[in-house]
Amino acid sequence: MKIAKSILVACAFLISNVANAQNISFIKDVAPILKENCFACHGSKNPKGKLDMTKYEALRHGGTKDDPIVVGKPDESYFIDVLKATDKSRMPPKESGDALSPEKIKILEQWVAQGAKIDKEVDAKADLLKELRLRWKAPVPSAKYSFPVAATALAFSPDGKKIVVGGHHEITVWDVETAKLEKRINTRARRSMAFLFLPDGKLIVAGGRPGEEGDVRAYDISSSGKITDGVTFLDGVNDKKIMLKQLLDADDEVLCLALSSDGKKLAAGGCDRLLHVWDISSGIENAKLEQSIENHADWVFSAAFSPDGNFLASSSRDKTAKVWNLASKESLATFPDHQNSVYGVFFKADGKNCYSAGDDKQHTGQILKVVGNDKANLIATGGSDNTIKTWNAESGAAVKTFAGLTDQVLSLAFNKDGSLIAGGAWNGEVIIWKTADAVVLKKIAISPGLQTASK
Repeated sequence: MKIAKSILVACAFLISNVANAQNISFIKDVAPILKENCFACHGSKNPKGKLDMTKYEALRHGGTKDDPIVVGKPDESYFIDVLKATDKSRMPPKESGDALSPEKIKILEQWVAQGAKIDKEVDAKADLLKELRLRWKAPVPSAKYSFPVAATALAFSPDGKKIVVGGHHEITVWDVETAKLEKRINTRARRSMAFLFLPDGKLIVAGGRPGEEGDVRAYDISSSGKITDGVTFLDGVNDKKIMLKQLLDADDEVLCLALSSDGKKLAAGGCDRLLHVWDISSGIENAKLEQSIENHADWVFSAAFSPDGNFLASSSRDKTAKVWNLASKESLATFPDHQNSVYGVFFKADGKNCYSAGDDKQHTGQILKVVGNDKANLIATGGSDNTIKTWNAESGAAVKTFAGLTDQVLSLAFNKDGSLIAGGAWNGEVIIWKTADAVVLKKIAISPGLQTASK
C-alpha cells in the first residue's frame, strides 16, 4: 500500500511538471525574460551581432548566425548555449549584467523543447515592447507611502489655489493655503516628469516608467469621486472622464512639455531623443500630431516655444541647445558651448534670444530645472545645491535666492501672475514661496501617509 501511494505521488508530480511545461507562453513567460536581459543590446536599433530580439520573427531569423533555436532541442540551440556558458561567450556579457538564473533558463529551455512557438494572438512581426506594454497593468497606489517619493513634477492650477505634484503611480492635488491633500488620481505612469495646464483647465502630463515606457496624457482632474478621510480619489487609468486622451506612447520616459503662447500647439520630448509637436487648436481631444523631430543625439530635457510660436527651442543630454523652425521643418541653430548636459531653455520676450542652462556655475552645482514667467519678467532656476534662484528675464541679472529645501531641486513652477514660486526636491519636499521677498508660504511633504504641512 505504501509503495502504491508513493507511485501515485510520483505520477502526480510528473503530471504536474508536464502540465506546467505545457503552460509556457512566449508572450507571458519568455518575452519578459528577453526584455529584462536581452533587449538593451539586441534592440531594433543597431542590435549587436545584427540580432534583433524585439520581434519573434527577427529572433528566429538570427543575426550574423542562422536561427539560434533548434526547435524541440534546447541542448542543441545556440540560444540556450550562450545563456549557460561560463566563458566570455556568455550572454548577457559580464559587463552588461548578471547571468540568467537557473529558473529563467529552465523556462526558456522548456519553451524551446515545446517547439519555440509564439502565442496565436501575437503577430510574429509585432514589436514585443508594445505587446508587453499592452498586457501590463498599473498597480493601485499605496494608501500610505513607506518611503518619500521624489517631486519630479509640479504645477499651480490656473487659479493658483491648488498645486499638483507627481507621486508614485499617481498625481496628488494640494491646497495652497492650507497645504492639505485634496485629491489623488492614479496613473499608469510610475512617475510624472512634467505638468502643463491648458487654458481650459485640462492637465497635460508627461512621464512613464523608466526604461519601460513613456506617455503624454490629458486629464480632467476637476471631477468628483469617492472621498476617504477627506481626500477625493479619481481613476486616471480606466475612467475615460478623467483620463481624456493619450497623445503619445513611447519606449521610455517623456521628460518635458511646452505650450505655445496662443495655446494652439503642444510639444513634448524625452528619452527617445525626439520632439513631438501637436496642433491642439480644436481641443486636446482632437489633437493632431504635426511633427516628430529628431534634432538631438541624446535625451531631450526641456522645450520652449518662441513667443510667436514659429520656433521650438530644446536642450539635451547631448550637451547642446537647439532651435527648430516649425514652418520649414529644419534646424535653425545649434548652441554647442555647454560642456555638460543642458537641462533647460527659455525664450526671451523679444523672441530673438534664448537662455539655456546646465552645469554653468550660476549655482554651486548643476542647474537642473528652468522655468519662466513673462508677467513677472522672471526666470527661475533650480539646482543640485538645493536652492532656487530668480533672474531678470531681460537682463539676466540675479534677483533672489530661495532657500529651505534640503535636497536637489527637480521641479519648479510659478503661479499664473508670478507672485508665487514652488520648488520640489528629490526627497519629496515641496516649498511654496512669495516671489517678491522669498518668504516661505507653505511647506509640504508630498508622500501620502508621511506628509506634514507647515508654514
